[in-house]
Amino acid sequence: FEAEVGVILDDVPMGTSAEEALKYIRLVVLINDVSLRGLIPEELAQGFGFFQSKPSKALSPFALTLDELGAAWKNGRLHLPLNVELNKQFFGKANAGEMHFHFGQLIAHAAKTRDLQPGTLIGSGTVSNQDSSVGSGCLAEVRTLETIQLGEPKTPFLRVGDTVKIWMEDSTGRNL
Repeated sequence: FEAEVGVILDDVPMGTSAEEALKYIRLVVLINDVSLRGLIPEELAQGFGFFQSKPSKALSPFALTLDELGAAWKNGRLHLPLNVELNKQFFGKANAGEMHFHFGQLIAHAAKTRDLQPGTLIGSGTVSNQDSSVGSGCLAEVRTLETIQLGEPKTPFLRVGDTVKIWMEDSTGRNL
């Protein structure tokens, strides 16, 4: 699993700048960007890119407008922690405001060679922070850090029946 923030767009013309791209954001959602890591190496070796290894994503049941996010939305980023639980246990609480590229830059990159249609979904990539004490939003990230620090991963991959919960709260603790 990879916890992300996503934006849903209006019509975005090809060649839109990063600054202009922000005005085309209509809604914000949370995403669980699932990866089937065991399939990735074979698929990449065949030159097909990610298809079978990237199955359907899960989106939050609600989408919010930028004005509903208030002061938490600034500089093309959502400045709130993204909470993640695995099997009802704390996994992470990384702040989405630490995205390396803001959404305007991501949208402009995607629109460099094509118009983006209404409803296009752009994901932030895994929400991750330099401070690993806040946990993580990505199972593979934790396993990689464990390998670096301990010589091997200790956290197992997901198993049938495991549950992942991803949510975000505003500054008052209200679940968005």
